[in-house]
Amino acid sequence: MSGQSEPPIIVLVRPQLGENIGKAARAMLNFGLTEMRLVSPRDGWPNPSAGPAASGADVVLAGAQVFESVSEAVSDCAHVYATTVRKRGVTKPVLTPHEAAGEMHVNQGRSAILFGPERSGLETDDVAVARAIITVPINPEFGSLNLAQAVILCAYEWSRGCELAQPPMEELLPPAPQEELEGLIAHFEALLEPRSYFFPAGRADANRRNLRNVLTKPGWNHLEVRTLRGVLSTIERSIRND
Repeated sequence: MSGQSEPPIIVLVRPQLGENIGKAARAMLNFGLTEMRLVSPRDGWPNPSAGPAASGADVVLAGAQVFESVSEAVSDCAHVYATTVRKRGVTKPVLTPHEAAGEMHVNQGRSAILFGPERSGLETDDVAVARAIITVPINPEFGSLNLAQAVILCAYEWSRGCELAQPPMEELLPPAPQEELEGLIAHFEALLEPRSYFFPAGRADANRRNLRNVLTKPGWNHLEVRTLRGVLSTIERSIRND
Protein backbone atom coordinates (compact mmCIF):
# COMPACT_ATOMS: atom_id res chain seq x y z
CA MET A 1 0.00 0.00 0.00
CA SER A 2 1.27 3.43 -0.82
CA GLY A 3 -0.62 5.61 1.65
CA GLN A 4 -1.41 8.19 -1.07
CA SER A 5 -4.57 9.52 0.57
CA GLU A 6 -5.04 11.24 3.91
CA PRO A 7 -5.59 9.18 7.04
CA PRO A 8 -9.21 8.23 7.66
CA ILE A 9 -11.40 10.25 10.01
CA ILE A 10 -12.82 8.39 12.99
CA VAL A 11 -16.47 9.35 13.56
CA LEU A 12 -18.06 8.35 16.87
CA VAL A 13 -21.83 8.46 16.48
CA ARG A 14 -23.72 9.35 19.67
CA PRO A 15 -21.01 8.07 22.02
CA GLN A 16 -22.29 7.64 25.56
CA LEU A 17 -19.35 7.75 27.95
CA GLY A 18 -16.47 10.19 28.04
CA GLU A 19 -14.17 7.36 29.13
CA ASN A 20 -14.90 5.49 25.92
CA ILE A 21 -14.22 8.56 23.81
CA GLY A 22 -10.86 8.88 25.56
CA LYS A 23 -10.03 5.21 25.05
CA ALA A 24 -10.94 5.50 21.37
CA ALA A 25 -8.60 8.51 21.07
CA ARG A 26 -5.82 6.46 22.64
CA ALA A 27 -6.43 3.62 20.17
CA MET A 28 -6.34 6.08 17.28
CA LEU A 29 -3.07 7.71 18.24
CA ASN A 30 -1.42 4.32 18.82
CA PHE A 31 -1.67 3.81 15.07
CA GLY A 32 -1.17 7.32 13.76
CA LEU A 33 -4.75 8.59 13.47
CA THR A 34 -5.50 12.01 14.94
CA GLU A 35 -8.78 13.30 13.49
CA MET A 36 -11.86 12.47 15.55
CA ARG A 37 -15.38 13.70 14.94
CA LEU A 38 -18.26 13.29 17.37
CA VAL A 39 -21.93 13.16 16.44
CA SER A 40 -24.23 14.28 19.27
CA PRO A 41 -22.25 12.89 22.23
CA ARG A 42 -24.73 12.03 24.96
CA ASP A 43 -22.99 13.96 27.74
CA GLY A 44 -21.86 16.89 25.61
CA TRP A 45 -18.35 17.95 24.72
CA PRO A 46 -15.77 18.49 26.06
CA ASN A 47 -16.15 15.71 28.60
CA PRO A 48 -13.92 15.72 31.71
CA SER A 49 -13.82 11.92 31.78
CA ALA A 50 -12.24 11.64 28.34
CA GLY A 51 -8.81 13.08 29.16
CA PRO A 52 -7.70 10.58 31.82
CA ALA A 53 -8.93 7.66 29.72
CA ALA A 54 -6.97 8.91 26.70
CA SER A 55 -3.68 8.30 28.57
CA GLY A 56 -1.85 11.11 26.81
CA ALA A 57 -3.68 11.17 23.46
CA ASP A 58 -4.63 14.78 24.14
CA VAL A 59 -3.92 15.93 20.60
CA VAL A 60 -6.82 13.80 19.38
CA LEU A 61 -9.26 15.11 21.97
CA ALA A 62 -8.18 18.73 21.51
CA GLY A 63 -8.94 18.55 17.80
CA ALA A 64 -12.23 16.65 18.09
CA GLN A 65 -15.13 18.32 16.28
CA VAL A 66 -18.80 17.97 17.18
CA PHE A 67 -21.65 17.64 14.67
CA GLU A 68 -25.40 17.28 14.94
CA SER A 69 -25.77 14.53 12.34
CA VAL A 70 -23.79 11.83 10.59
CA SER A 71 -24.34 13.51 7.24
CA GLU A 72 -22.80 16.74 8.50
CA ALA A 73 -19.86 14.91 10.07
CA VAL A 74 -18.88 13.25 6.79
CA SER A 75 -19.93 16.01 4.38
CA ASP A 76 -16.35 16.47 3.11
CA CYS A 77 -15.62 12.74 2.77
CA ALA A 78 -15.79 10.83 -0.49
CA HIS A 79 -15.64 7.39 1.13
CA VAL A 80 -17.66 6.48 4.21
CA TYR A 81 -17.51 3.12 5.95
CA ALA A 82 -19.91 1.93 8.65
CA THR A 83 -18.74 -0.59 11.24
CA THR A 84 -21.37 -3.13 12.22
CA VAL A 85 -21.69 -6.85 12.93
CA ARG A 86 -25.43 -6.99 12.32
CA LYS A 87 -27.40 -6.98 9.09
CA ARG A 88 -29.34 -3.78 8.72
CA GLY A 89 -31.45 -4.49 5.70
CA VAL A 90 -29.16 -2.29 3.61
CA THR A 91 -27.41 -3.80 0.61
CA LYS A 92 -23.85 -2.53 0.54
CA PRO A 93 -20.38 -3.98 -0.05
CA VAL A 94 -19.11 -5.76 3.06
CA LEU A 95 -15.39 -5.56 3.80
CA THR A 96 -13.00 -6.69 6.49
CA PRO A 97 -10.92 -3.98 8.20
CA HIS A 98 -7.93 -5.13 6.13
CA GLU A 99 -9.83 -4.82 2.85
CA ALA A 100 -11.24 -1.43 3.80
CA ALA A 101 -7.78 -0.18 4.76
CA GLY A 102 -6.48 -1.24 1.36
CA GLU A 103 -9.13 0.86 -0.30
CA MET A 104 -8.43 3.88 1.90
CA HIS A 105 -4.78 3.87 0.95
CA VAL A 106 -5.52 4.17 -2.75
CA ASN A 107 -8.83 6.07 -2.81
CA GLN A 108 -8.81 9.66 -3.90
CA GLY A 109 -10.58 11.91 -1.42
CA ARG A 110 -11.06 11.64 2.31
CA SER A 111 -12.33 8.53 4.06
CA ALA A 112 -14.35 8.29 7.27
CA ILE A 113 -15.18 5.31 9.47
CA LEU A 114 -18.39 5.39 11.51
CA PHE A 115 -18.65 3.76 14.93
CA GLY A 116 -21.96 3.52 16.73
CA PRO A 117 -22.90 4.14 20.36
CA GLU A 118 -21.70 1.63 22.91
CA ARG A 119 -25.04 0.07 23.79
CA SER A 120 -26.71 -0.43 20.42
CA GLY A 121 -24.27 0.31 17.60
CA LEU A 122 -25.14 2.20 14.45
CA GLU A 123 -28.78 2.62 13.49
CA THR A 124 -30.06 1.71 10.03
CA ASP A 125 -30.16 5.37 9.02
CA ASP A 126 -26.52 5.80 10.06
CA VAL A 127 -25.45 2.82 7.97
CA ALA A 128 -27.43 4.17 5.04
CA VAL A 129 -25.06 7.15 4.85
CA ALA A 130 -22.09 4.85 4.28
CA ARG A 131 -21.00 3.39 0.98
CA ALA A 132 -19.63 0.18 2.45
CA ILE A 133 -19.78 -1.84 5.66
CA ILE A 134 -16.79 -2.97 7.71
CA THR A 135 -17.23 -6.10 9.78
CA VAL A 136 -15.11 -8.89 11.23
CA PRO A 137 -15.67 -12.62 11.70
CA ILE A 138 -16.75 -12.83 15.32
CA ASN A 139 -18.18 -15.32 17.77
CA PRO A 140 -21.90 -15.53 16.90
CA GLU A 141 -22.63 -16.27 20.54
CA PHE A 142 -20.90 -13.06 21.67
CA GLY A 143 -20.53 -10.44 18.96
CA SER A 144 -20.00 -7.43 21.21
CA LEU A 145 -16.88 -5.29 20.81
CA ASN A 146 -16.39 -2.22 22.95
CA LEU A 147 -15.85 1.08 21.20
CA ALA A 148 -12.07 1.27 21.61
CA GLN A 149 -11.66 -2.34 20.45
CA ALA A 150 -13.58 -1.60 17.26
CA VAL A 151 -11.54 1.54 16.64
CA ILE A 152 -8.22 -0.19 17.22
CA LEU A 153 -9.07 -2.99 14.76
CA CYS A 154 -9.57 -0.49 11.95
CA ALA A 155 -6.74 1.82 12.98
CA TYR A 156 -4.26 -1.05 13.13
CA GLU A 157 -5.18 -2.33 9.68
CA TRP A 158 -4.80 1.16 8.25
CA SER A 159 -1.41 1.57 9.92
CA ARG A 160 -0.07 -1.58 8.27
CA GLY A 161 0.12 0.30 4.98
CA CYS A 162 2.06 3.21 6.49
CA GLU A 163 5.64 3.69 7.49
CA LEU A 164 5.08 4.19 11.19
CA ALA A 165 8.24 4.17 13.26
CA GLN A 166 8.90 0.78 14.75
CA PRO A 167 10.28 0.29 18.26
CA PRO A 168 14.08 0.06 18.09
CA MET A 169 15.36 -3.47 18.12
CA GLU A 170 17.79 -4.36 20.85
CA GLU A 171 21.20 -4.96 19.38
CA LEU A 172 22.11 -8.60 19.83
CA LEU A 173 25.66 -9.42 20.82
CA PRO A 174 27.44 -12.11 18.81
CA PRO A 175 28.16 -15.51 20.37
CA ALA A 176 31.21 -15.60 22.61
CA PRO A 177 34.48 -16.83 21.10
CA GLN A 178 35.05 -20.54 21.41
CA GLU A 179 37.90 -19.93 23.85
CA GLU A 180 35.49 -18.33 26.35
CA LEU A 181 32.98 -21.12 25.87
CA GLU A 182 35.66 -23.74 26.46
CA GLY A 183 36.57 -21.94 29.66
CA LEU A 184 32.96 -22.11 30.81
CA ILE A 185 32.72 -25.83 30.04
CA ALA A 186 35.99 -26.49 31.86
CA HIS A 187 34.72 -24.51 34.84
CA PHE A 188 31.58 -26.65 35.01
CA GLU A 189 33.59 -29.83 34.73
CA ALA A 190 36.02 -28.75 37.45
CA LEU A 191 33.12 -28.06 39.78
CA LEU A 192 31.27 -31.30 38.97
CA GLU A 193 34.22 -33.71 38.81
CA PRO A 194 34.87 -34.02 42.58
CA ARG A 195 31.14 -34.45 43.16
CA SER A 196 30.86 -37.62 41.08
CA TYR A 197 28.80 -36.07 38.33
CA PHE A 198 30.75 -38.09 35.74
CA PHE A 199 30.34 -41.36 37.61
CA PRO A 200 30.26 -44.20 36.68
CA ALA A 201 33.38 -44.13 34.54
CA GLY A 202 31.60 -45.89 31.67
CA ARG A 203 29.22 -42.93 31.35
CA ALA A 204 31.83 -40.20 31.84
CA ASP A 205 32.39 -39.43 28.15
CA ALA A 206 28.66 -39.39 27.38
CA ASN A 207 27.98 -37.12 30.35
CA ARG A 208 30.73 -34.72 29.30
CA ARG A 209 29.36 -34.67 25.75
CA ASN A 210 25.81 -34.01 26.97
CA LEU A 211 27.03 -31.19 29.19
CA ARG A 212 28.90 -29.64 26.26
CA ASN A 213 25.79 -29.87 24.07
CA VAL A 214 23.69 -28.11 26.69
CA LEU A 215 26.20 -25.30 27.11
CA THR A 216 26.93 -24.74 23.42
CA LYS A 217 23.36 -24.82 22.09
CA PRO A 218 22.17 -21.37 23.35
CA GLY A 219 24.99 -19.43 21.66
CA TRP A 220 25.86 -17.44 24.80
CA ASN A 221 27.45 -14.03 24.21
CA HIS A 222 30.51 -12.97 26.19
CA LEU A 223 28.45 -11.18 28.85
CA GLU A 224 26.32 -14.25 29.43
CA VAL A 225 29.39 -16.48 29.63
CA ARG A 226 30.91 -14.06 32.15
CA THR A 227 27.70 -14.15 34.20
CA LEU A 228 27.67 -17.95 34.28
CA ARG A 229 31.33 -18.04 35.26
CA GLY A 230 30.50 -15.64 38.09
CA VAL A 231 27.71 -17.93 39.27
CA LEU A 232 30.07 -20.91 39.31
CA SER A 233 32.75 -18.93 41.17
CA THR A 234 30.20 -17.93 43.80
CA ILE A 235 29.20 -21.56 44.27
CA GLU A 236 32.87 -22.57 44.61
CA ARG A 237 33.50 -19.94 47.30
CA SER A 238 30.43 -21.09 49.17
CA ILE A 239 31.59 -24.69 49.08
CA ARG A 240 35.06 -23.76 50.34
CA ASN A 241 33.59 -21.79 53.22
CA ASP A 242 31.31 -24.63 54.37
